[in-house]
Amino acid sequence: MTEPFLKWAGGKRWLVNSDQLPLPASYDRYIEPFLGGGAIFFHLAPARAILSDVNAELIHLYTVLRDSPRELMELMQRHHAQHSRSYYYDLRSRVPEDGLDRAARTMYLNRTCWNGLYRVNLKGVFNVPIGTKSTVIFDNEDFEGISRRLQRAELVCCDFEPTIAHARQGDFVFVDPPYTVRHNLNGFIKYNETLFGWEDQIRLRDAVASAIDRGAAVVVTNADHESVRELYAEICEYRPVSRVSVLASEPGRRGKTTEALFSANL
Repeated sequence: MTEPFLKWAGGKRWLVNSDQLPLPASYDRYIEPFLGGGAIFFHLAPARAILSDVNAELIHLYTVLRDSPRELMELMQRHHAQHSRSYYYDLRSRVPEDGLDRAARTMYLNRTCWNGLYRVNLKGVFNVPIGTKSTVIFDNEDFEGISRRLQRAELVCCDFEPTIAHARQGDFVFVDPPYTVRHNLNGFIKYNETLFGWEDQIRLRDAVASAIDRGAAVVVTNADHESVRELYAEICEYRPVSRVSVLASEPGRRGKTTEALFSANL
C-alpha cells in the first residue's frame, strides 16, 4: 500500500486503518471529488480513477508529482536542507511563478505548517503558522511509486458536481466533503462554512442521489449530526464510525468521537 504524501485536515488514514470502510465487491473505476490527502485512493490503488478537488494548488501538486517525481524530490531536498523558522515564513510570503517550484512550495508548507492545515485568508493567501515538525523528507519517501499510482488517474481541479456527474454503474464514488452542519458551528467547522456551506451540503446530497440512481456504488463520510443524517435518510444506509478526535490542541484533551458514514449500492 502506498502511503499518502500529505497530511490533510479531515484526512481518512484513520478510516483506512480502522476496518470500518465498506466497499463494493467489485468496481471498474474509482471516483473521488474531494481528494485532499487521498488516503482512500492510495489504499485501494484502483486501476482507473477520476480524482478532483476545488483546491487548485493541491491538484497542481498531484499533477507535478505524477509527471515529474524526480525533479520534485530534488527541490524538496533543497527545502529540507534550508528549513528553519525564517525560511518557512519567507517561502510562505511568496508564490513562485515556476510550476515545479510552486508544487514544491505547497508540499513543503504542508509538511512544516501547524497540523498540516491548509487555510487561506480572504485574499486567498496561505496563512497557517509554522508547526513543530521539522522533517521535510521522510525515510520511506517514494515519489516515483506515487507517480506510478497517479498515472492511472485523471486529475481535475473543479467543483464536486461535474466529477460526481461522471459516475455510472460500475463506478465506486467516495465522498468526503468538509464537515458543516445546519447549526451548532464550532471553530473548525465555522472555517469550513466559509468554503462549504449548508447549501453546498444540499447540492452534494442531490448529486449523490443522482449517482445512486445511475447505479454507482457510493460511500459518503460526514459530520454525525442530526441535520446531516436527515439529509441522507431517504437515499443511503447510515452507520456511525468511531475515531479519535485530533482537533484539540493538546493530546490529553483528544477523545473518541463519531463520524457519519452513508452508503448505497454496495
